[in-house]
Amino acid sequence: MSFHFPRIVLAFVLAMTGLVYAQDDSVPPSPGDAPQKAAPAPPSTGDQWKQSEEKLAAQTKEEVAKIAKTIDQDPRAKTAAAGILQPIYAVAESLAFPAFHWLAFALMSAGVVSFTLQLVLGKLVVLSRMGFSLKEIISDAVSLAISVFGLVLTTQAAAENSTFTQSPAAVISATVVGVVAGVVLYSWGQAQELEAVAGRSRPAPTVKK
Repeated sequence: MSFHFPRIVLAFVLAMTGLVYAQDDSVPPSPGDAPQKAAPAPPSTGDQWKQSEEKLAAQTKEEVAKIAKTIDQDPRAKTAAAGILQPIYAVAESLAFPAFHWLAFALMSAGVVSFTLQLVLGKLVVLSRMGFSLKEIISDAVSLAISVFGLVLTTQAAAENSTFTQSPAAVISATVVGVVAGVVLYSWGQAQELEAVAGRSRPAPTVKK
């Protein structure tokens, strides 16, 4: 009996130790020991501005769509649109022949060449003379845009209503005439701009008493 007593005591001690460890593991952590999640950062000013712009753009687009739908359904608007387009249709039908499209293509090509040179080379020359005019740059840019749109629309109309685009000789000759006329118009416009720059840089005359 005395021979088994130490073993029984040792087994009892080990069992109690395991029970204590098991209780320690099963105890839930206190609220103070739990890891706290960081609060989400407030949106930056740039994000707020971006969200506001997107919201404003969406609202504006929706309002414009509503106004356009209302106008499209208004009989008075349909009558006004027909009154605007009818004379244009009449003129377009009367001028639907290859010679007119040749002339229109040449004129639009001249505008594209002239205002392109004016915006690129012309403004560099003016800047070299210490001159600068934002109004002239805007005017030339708008004129170039009009000429480009006009050239595209002229080509589209010619392809649908005449045989101009089917004649390589007509297309090439109109392009050559347009390029030459555009260079001439550019030289005239450039000379006028340089004269304007010289006039602005010239001191005002003094009035003698």
